[in-house]
Amino acid sequence: MVSELPVDQVRTLLAVVDEGTFDAAAAAMHLTPSAVSQRIKALEQRTGRVLLLRTKPVRPTESGQAVVRFARQLAALQEAAQRELGIAGNAESTTLSIAVNADSLATWFLPALSQVPQDPPVCFDLHREDESHTAALLREGTVMAAVTSLAEPVTGCTARLLGLARYLPVASPEFVERHFAGGPLEQRLPDAPVIVFDRRDELQDRYVRTVTSGRAGASRLRHYVPTSEGFRDTIVAGLGWGLVPETHADPLLRSGALRNVAPQQWVDVPLYWQQWKLDVPALALVAQTIGMAAADYLRQ
Repeated sequence: MVSELPVDQVRTLLAVVDEGTFDAAAAAMHLTPSAVSQRIKALEQRTGRVLLLRTKPVRPTESGQAVVRFARQLAALQEAAQRELGIAGNAESTTLSIAVNADSLATWFLPALSQVPQDPPVCFDLHREDESHTAALLREGTVMAAVTSLAEPVTGCTARLLGLARYLPVASPEFVERHFAGGPLEQRLPDAPVIVFDRRDELQDRYVRTVTSGRAGASRLRHYVPTSEGFRDTIVAGLGWGLVPETHADPLLRSGALRNVAPQQWVDVPLYWQQWKLDVPALALVAQTIGMAAADYLRQ
């Protein structure tokens, strides 16, 4: 019966996942690739499970994700304990991995991080992902915290509501005249070219289904633009309509560069902060700072 997971093997697995290859992990850990491979094989034998898919980059299996979570939590707790004991060293920093959606990154999230005290130093490893998928990175052990639209806590995590991110349906004046002037919006919207962030972005489709009472989704004539600024600029250029955060949309609406195609039909996306249940001071400090910033920026 396995009573414990050897720490050196667990840390090696985490290094392989983070670095992407056995060779890169070996270089980061100052080991030979053979030593890294032997540690991973020994850990797989000890657990009786395949922990890594030998792809490029390598990916943890479901069992491997559990070990990765444990390894990352162990590293965070060790850092916190060293600081409490005063043996971390003045130059040592704490690194926090956080998943966050692109629109939060482009609006309120980075200014919030700038308010986190840097004594001792805190470094951020940010992972950009759609808010409906950031929780998956928590489950996998890739990140310690996430801004997510998922209300139910991921196993081993806490969750609290940050607020509502409001999105407005907008298009350029020329686009509105060309595509929406000939009839009711619920009839014209499903056929109008649309701007979509990426292939995981379902916001525009959900909006059209709401406007049409479920009869249709957004047009198949769509442009994929995977940056918040590019998304907004593509709409201003007249290539399609889309849902834009109100803080990005408001100045463009005031200037006349954009028009709200349905002033009474916006979309509010609830955002939650989920984080591991760990007694890590740096993580608690970041959570407090993010919560305060969200209260000022997001609708409550």
